[in-house]
Amino acid sequence: MASVTSLSDSVHQRLAAALSAALPQAGSADPLLRRSDRADFQANGILALAKKEKANPRELAAQVVSGVESGELIKDVEVSGPGFLNVTLTDRAITQNLAARYADDTGRLGVPHAQQPGTTVIDYAQPNVAKEMHVGHLRSAVIGDAMVQLLEFTGENVVRRHHIGDWGTQFGMLIQYLEEHPHELDHGDGENLQASGEQAMSNLDRLYKAARKFFDSDEEFKTRARRRVVDLQAGDPQTLATWQKFVDESKIYFFSVFEKLDMDIRDEDIVGESGYNDMLAETCRLLEESGVAVRSEGALCVFFDDIKGPDGNPVPLIVQKSDGGYGYAATDLSAIRDRVFAIKANTLLYVVDARQSLHFKMVFETARRAGWLNDDVEAVQLAFGTVLGKDGKPFKTREGETVRLVDLLDEAIDRASAVVREKAQDLSEAEIAERGTQVGVGAVKYADLSTSANRDYKFDLDQMVSLNGDTSVYLQYAYARIQSILRKAGASRPAAHPELELHEAERALGLHADSFAATVAEAAAEYAPHKLAAYLYQLASLYTTFYDKCPVLKAETQEQIENRLFFCDITARTLHQGMSLLGIRTPERL
Repeated sequence: MASVTSLSDSVHQRLAAALSAALPQAGSADPLLRRSDRADFQANGILALAKKEKANPRELAAQVVSGVESGELIKDVEVSGPGFLNVTLTDRAITQNLAARYADDTGRLGVPHAQQPGTTVIDYAQPNVAKEMHVGHLRSAVIGDAMVQLLEFTGENVVRRHHIGDWGTQFGMLIQYLEEHPHELDHGDGENLQASGEQAMSNLDRLYKAARKFFDSDEEFKTRARRRVVDLQAGDPQTLATWQKFVDESKIYFFSVFEKLDMDIRDEDIVGESGYNDMLAETCRLLEESGVAVRSEGALCVFFDDIKGPDGNPVPLIVQKSDGGYGYAATDLSAIRDRVFAIKANTLLYVVDARQSLHFKMVFETARRAGWLNDDVEAVQLAFGTVLGKDGKPFKTREGETVRLVDLLDEAIDRASAVVREKAQDLSEAEIAERGTQVGVGAVKYADLSTSANRDYKFDLDQMVSLNGDTSVYLQYAYARIQSILRKAGASRPAAHPELELHEAERALGLHADSFAATVAEAAAEYAPHKLAAYLYQLASLYTTFYDKCPVLKAETQEQIENRLFFCDITARTLHQGMSLLGIRTPERL
């Protein structure tokens, strides 16, 4: 189905045409249309245009009004104040527009695809091999997954990349220890992915601690471990085979955590630091030969006049250390080369902690100087803030340890299950457990996504699973309530009745539903999933008002019952689609 023109776009076109007719010399003019409390829309563009053309704004506004025909779309246009236009739409136009969205059998609600999609590589969810995932890994995963859904929905070609930490000096220690203690990674059968995932991490954690203790206390082992790092970097087959065991074991664990987060992470999208190992020497050669990087005290560095560290001194980007080893910069620059030249990406989006902003600023600038990034290919860091505890400090356990991500999700699910059990009327224990998981994980994701990514936010489970306020539970209950009404009515696809007059609450709900496509486009273009979250919360709030003011099943006529059921269903479909783009489930019953 073709996309549906929004009401605001239709009104914008009418006013722009009337403005151009009134002021032909101004060319195409923007009426600056926005939603208004005084009418359905307000046009504010006439003031600036009149000033520019030395015209009287109220006279120009009156000319525009005379050039706008009222009819099927526009009920009334009036001049307000010094030259604003207040536009009121017909009830018929609101209902017909929603009906057109409702008729979209693709489930897209009339949201258009991009006409000329590009290719975006999204680098997100980057855990480390042989280490547990903690609360610091939450935001990259959740924000990145929402951006994947949003960009794919708008038609962009999205390539996912999980740049896991799977290379470096600690692997010499781990590999050597495992070679000398070969049974340390034995698993048992592992009855399911979650059990085997937690078992895998438990084994790795135990192994890491044992290896570290040995490394710190035995000089001969320390020497053997360091030799093993050289073997790893040189590609020794036996060393690589043992390293692969660590990676595979860690992936079992990663997949179990991502499954709990209700996220689709595919093995082919995991390209860790090791994936660029063969490119590192060439990356350094290209940078040095082009003069972008220079040798300084034996190290290969890139210098910047305008990038200073906290002490005010210029900070170089070290691409290769003086001992010949490679740091993160070499890997990140090689990844850019791969993504630009092999994948042919137009946009590289990095969902990475704001505390790494200086590093990425230098990496991107280096890639620009090398010609790998240019006007046709851009790199963007979607920088996110820190997860804080209720005390406003970085989130830790009582013992001052970093909070394990699995523990945090389990607690959210427990809290949510208690809320679901309290409200549940006809749910079995199995259904309560399933809904509790969907509500708990949704609560954690929504708290993250409803905050602008660059801001810190407080992790407060009591607030997150509250039925009141800006929470995913509020949205999920609004959806479930609508499904309950539709089941009672026995209406699979209620009919719209554009001939009916609308209540004020119906108009407000209908006009807000109309801006779903524009909100999705804005959230995708600006990498701002919080804008979609805010839209959905307002949609649920407007639905609550509608539900309070407009009886649905007890409406006065059969046509009104059907029309209000139609308003219910289009709201539910919009909530369902919008929440899905945020990676959050909407259970049919709660």
